[in-house]
Amino acid sequence: MSKNTNTALGLLLGGAIGATLGILFAPDKGSNTRQKLKDDAVTTKDKLADKALHLKDQVAGSLTNHKQSLDSQLETIVSDVSYKADDVISTLENKLKDLKARNKKLQK
Repeated sequence: MSKNTNTALGLLLGGAIGATLGILFAPDKGSNTRQKLKDDAVTTKDKLADKALHLKDQVAGSLTNHKQSLDSQLETIVSDVSYKADDVISTLENKLKDLKARNKKLQK
């Protein structure tokens, strides 16, 4: 026999022995094993779905907290700018008042 024939025969024999041992030492019937695998797959899918929803809720809560923090910071900035604008307007009004007074003196 050739080397390829011996290899093919060895693979077939090994597969047959493996299948026979699998059938002989299987803990349960094939239909029961398939049902267990199906049940485990469904349970795993449900657990993953629950974890995904939990993660989504955590991310949404985190984003909400960050949004509130940003809104608060923006409100503080707008308030500060408003006070600064009032200060600038007051300063400009005082400068204008001084310039009008100087202009009156120069016109006399």
